[in-house]
Amino acid sequence: MYYIIQSLKSYVENKVPPGGFLYAVLSNDLTGACAKADEHNQKQLFDIVNYVYNNLPYNSWGSPEKVKKWLNNKENENTEINEEENG
Repeated sequence: MYYIIQSLKSYVENKVPPGGFLYAVLSNDLTGACAKADEHNQKQLFDIVNYVYNNLPYNSWGSPEKVKKWLNNKENENTEINEEENG
């Protein structure tokens, strides 16, 4: 899960586009996430979604439009992951 968290941090903090699997997770595309997940991510899917839900800014995930807007808007207010409570 370490590499997934690092990718999510890069996405949130530096606007680095995620790979296909994480893009599907962030876009709320369960079918796409399952289809693109490797064996390890298949087993971790619940934990990954739980991490996104509890730690990422609400406006950075939830639909393809939100993900695209997040990546294109270089001046988002909250560009930090909240790991204090759930981390």
